[in-house]
Amino acid sequence: MSLYIGIDSGTQSTKAIVLDLATGQIIAEAAQKYELIDGLPAGHLEQNPQDWIDAVEGSISNCMSQLGDRKGDIRGIGVSGQQHGLVVLDENEEVIRPAKLWCDTSTTDQCDQYVAEFGGASGLISKAGNTMLPGYTIPKLLWLKQNEPENFAKVKTILLPHDYINFWLTGVKRMEFGDASGMGILNVRTREWETDLVDFIDPSVREMLPELGSSNVPHGTVCRNVAEKLGFSGEVIVSAGGGDNMMGAIGTGNITPGVITASFGTSGTLYGCAGEPVIDPDGEIAAFCDSTDRWLPLACTMNVTVVTEQVRSWFGWELDQMGAEIAKTAPGAGGISFLPYLNGERTPNLPNGKGVIHGLDGTNAIPGNMARAAMEGATLGLAYGLRRFSQLGLAPTEIRLTGGGTKSPVWRQISADVFGVPVVGLATAEGASLGGAIQVAQASGEGTYEELCGRFVELDETSRCLPNPEFTELYQEKLDQQIALTSQLKDGGML
Repeated sequence: MSLYIGIDSGTQSTKAIVLDLATGQIIAEAAQKYELIDGLPAGHLEQNPQDWIDAVEGSISNCMSQLGDRKGDIRGIGVSGQQHGLVVLDENEEVIRPAKLWCDTSTTDQCDQYVAEFGGASGLISKAGNTMLPGYTIPKLLWLKQNEPENFAKVKTILLPHDYINFWLTGVKRMEFGDASGMGILNVRTREWETDLVDFIDPSVREMLPELGSSNVPHGTVCRNVAEKLGFSGEVIVSAGGGDNMMGAIGTGNITPGVITASFGTSGTLYGCAGEPVIDPDGEIAAFCDSTDRWLPLACTMNVTVVTEQVRSWFGWELDQMGAEIAKTAPGAGGISFLPYLNGERTPNLPNGKGVIHGLDGTNAIPGNMARAAMEGATLGLAYGLRRFSQLGLAPTEIRLTGGGTKSPVWRQISADVFGVPVVGLATAEGASLGGAIQVAQASGEGTYEELCGRFVELDETSRCLPNPEFTELYQEKLDQQIALTSQLKDGGML
């Protein structure tokens, strides 16, 4: 009779689902949207943490209203949150200022300071396993000290977004290894704070960090006032939770080596499961911990559906029409290459990158080829990360696809051909929220991750696509061309 709630608190909205452990069915779900703060300078992207709390409360309350006489069967909550955001609390445990988010790029100068202080990117990688990137959390705290010293002086606690939601639910301040590894100061090899990186900001930061511990240890139980507000009866545990990619890994069954998850949203991620740290000496693959006490090597690109949506707008197509136009064209797009860096890029590291269309001539400049080149370019961007995975010893046997882009049959086949391994979508599309529900079920003793994912993560076999070896070879050549063209334009100061 046990029911478990999974929360996915993202940049645009929060979603809650209720998983019935007996049947494996999602028996209630709800979502609530919110916005970024308007009017900030370019590169500054912030939200009010209270908006997340309001959305969590609203989404859970909506689900509870759907449960009827089963409200009393709720046993636990697992929270997934957007990674890297900085929440700062004062001595009264009140939020001092809005949270700077993962997509905030205002901290480039602070990252450069870290790189200069610790012997370049290689020095940082040798210390912690990762270099320092603007998206990460700790450069945001250095930014706060250097730009808002009056606010920095008030800080008593720093939390990540999902930690803050857990704190609201339980009154407990704690971090788990997965989300903490995206801060930039966790040594992913030892799962301990790298004190030199902490002290570079200020020795007082040591006291701002909450307790750090295993992702498999429950965070706490829902405190009385919140339980009454949400309509819970009896004890409701809260699992450690994790970042959205970590919880998405659980929700897609990516808990054993060999499975890779690829997310095709506005931006894209590619991540796998490893039994030991996977450190990229070039710093292109993020060496994260996961939220099951293993590791999660991850590649992130900033341009996936943003590219195809841009091209679709040029020609005024509906989604199905774009797919049909691409299906009429041949792999390779008639020789057109589309460098997809409309939002800059993270992998490869091109924060000021621009999109480029190359190879047009009088025979290939048709809308279908342009659209296919955009779709191929975005997928090849992720294939760049997959190639790096292979060089680091991660050999995928299957890639599980999530995100809006994977609803396109033609894109799924392009993905299989580009990646060179079978790809398959999921019948259970909840992703990170399902991961939250599975994690708290595991923490409650309902079974192992392998057992629970085997029961509740369902593949959509009708979406499975196998690679065509001929096209895979073509796309490997096209990836080489995309890398070479990117390098030449970058070296020439034109990208």
